[in-house]
Amino acid sequence: MTAGNGAAPDLRPLGQVIADHGLRPRKSLGQNFLLDPSITKRIASAAGELADTTVIEVGAGPGSLTRALLAQGAKLVVAIERDPRCIEALAELTAAYPDRLHVIEADALKLDLTALAPAPRAVIANLPYNVATPLLIEWLKCARDFTGFTLMFQKEVAARICAQPGGRDYGRLSIAAQWRCAARILFDVPPGAFIPPPKVTSTLISLVPREQPLAPAEWDVLERVTAAAFGQRRKMLRAALRQLGVDTETLLARAGVPPTVRAETVDIAGFCAIAREYACMNT
Repeated sequence: MTAGNGAAPDLRPLGQVIADHGLRPRKSLGQNFLLDPSITKRIASAAGELADTTVIEVGAGPGSLTRALLAQGAKLVVAIERDPRCIEALAELTAAYPDRLHVIEADALKLDLTALAPAPRAVIANLPYNVATPLLIEWLKCARDFTGFTLMFQKEVAARICAQPGGRDYGRLSIAAQWRCAARILFDVPPGAFIPPPKVTSTLISLVPREQPLAPAEWDVLERVTAAAFGQRRKMLRAALRQLGVDTETLLARAGVPPTVRAETVDIAGFCAIAREYACMNT
């Protein structure tokens, strides 16, 4: 039975689909299938109104979250999955929602998501943990092309993304994410919600792109500055930034950042100021 907007098709139980297709999760693909329907429904609901939005789901697996996104009323779901076994399982969903589900067999790291779907578009996904951070970094570079990101990470990674200055979790990932987006933690998901249960708790976060970055800076320059600063985070900035090849006392004075502070105490605006001055000193 097929379904359009507003209709609920008759679908086989997900457990039966998984069994029929022999979908044993593969560690090499970072697979931990999230099968708890109450949690997938909560994830889809957390993303807000989807009726006018194309949702891109990365790592669709057998389609548990995909089902929830379709039930939530997403205008179109573009599900990306690299495991051929899962592609076969997702074919049942495609048959049920022929106008609202498009499945792509591909490695998401090699895709330009903006080319896959028209705006407005959002990414909602239980990301494979082994590629979650590289995927996020690439999406942040074009964050304004999306209405939002609702993403599952390991709890420790989620904490780093949303961390504020002054704590041990604050670092390069915090700055990259919050420079381009407003980030907040939504809720934790216990290991028992997954098959197989991971050894860590997972956390769902929301990233809402800013109209403009938090402060002016060039991506590559800011990335180089933060890499130097947090590469030696126990050192004062005047020492940690010496690998940039400029007079760090002058650099920090021009940026208005005290030379004796450590990287974890400098806010995003401060690092952007350093990046701007560093760019000027190298022109």
